[in-house]
Amino acid sequence: MICKRCIVEGRVQGVWYRDTTRRKALQLGVRGSATNLADGSVEVIACGESEAVEALCAWLWEGPSLSRVTSVRCEAVSTAGPEDFSIA
Repeated sequence: MICKRCIVEGRVQGVWYRDTTRRKALQLGVRGSATNLADGSVEVIACGESEAVEALCAWLWEGPSLSRVTSVRCEAVSTAGPEDFSIA
C-alpha cells in the first residue's frame, strides 16, 4: 500500500471537485480525503494499492466537467490513512 498527497490547483472549488474525487476514489478502492484549502486549491490524500492510487492521481487532472485543473503536484507521504474516503 502507498499514500500520496496531491495539491490540485485551478478552478477546483465550487464545482463538485471533492465529491467527484471521493466517488472516483471509492470506485478505485482508494481511501483518503479531499479538502478545500484557503488558497483555492484542493488537497487530496490517496492511500491504497499502487495501481489504484496512480490511477486516481492521473484522474485528478480531469475532475468533474465544470473544473479546470491547471496543476497537480503529488508526493509520497507516510501515513496510515483513513479507513474510507472523506471530504472536508
